Amino acid sequence: MWFRQWITEGYSVRQLVHQGNYGRDKLYSIINYWLKRPPKASLDSLEQYQHLILDGTFLHRPVSIITLMDGGTNAVISGRYGVSENSDRELAAFFKPLITRGLHPLSCTLDGNPQAIRTIKLLWPGITIQRCLVHIQRQGLSWCRRSPKSASARGLRRLFRIVTDIKTKEEHAIFLELLKQWEERYGRYIAIQPEKGRVFSDIKRARSMLLKAVPDMFHYLDDSSIPFSTNGLEGYFSRLKSHYRGHRGLDRKKLESYFNWYFHFRPR
Repeated sequence: MWFRQWITEGYSVRQLVHQGNYGRDKLYSIINYWLKRPPKASLDSLEQYQHLILDGTFLHRPVSIITLMDGGTNAVISGRYGVSENSDRELAAFFKPLITRGLHPLSCTLDGNPQAIRTIKLLWPGITIQRCLVHIQRQGLSWCRRSPKSASARGLRRLFRIVTDIKTKEEHAIFLELLKQWEERYGRYIAIQPEKGRVFSDIKRARSMLLKAVPDMFHYLDDSSIPFSTNGLEGYFSRLKSHYRGHRGLDRKKLESYFNWYFHFRPR
């Protein structure tokens, strides 16, 4: 029980000693024993998981934790420390053991990482890619600035503000019409202008991101089982980081084992 608390609740060895769980040296000995023996990988079938959420988070750049969650139950299917989201090879190595366990999803909700999207499409041809609307909104609003001075930036900012509020096909159609009007009035001119300062460059980036994302932004309107954001995983990462803070300083091997145990003990 106390080892689980050390893993998932961020309990320090000092706190465990105060609880009467052995002495300090004995606790460290037992912790090191189990960190050298991570939990065995599950062999359970994954056929039931059809709508996935994928996201990664950084503890120590450039190494990240990548995690796959079931979009229906918010249960973690698999997670691993030390996978680069920018490496097709490492991403494929993360997914392939899951394929052998029968994972054949219909959709995956994720941010705009091109390597992740490319790898998933190669492994599961025909899968529906749903872009996370919260990621799009957050990045777009950041690029447009909080109080933009130009009419084009203000109009684009208004579009980003409403993307997470679209719940019906009618609202979707209205959004597309507003985007079309903005593009006709400002977008085509912005596209042909040279880079001229950070603010204008960010507006060009925001426009480009939105136009590229639109085809994969609204699949959830056709199938309500598809999550429109990765918020379930972001909440999980927030709890994970909070519990990990008390254990910073572990070496690479122990970190990998720590997170293997964390995912084992805390699938939700």
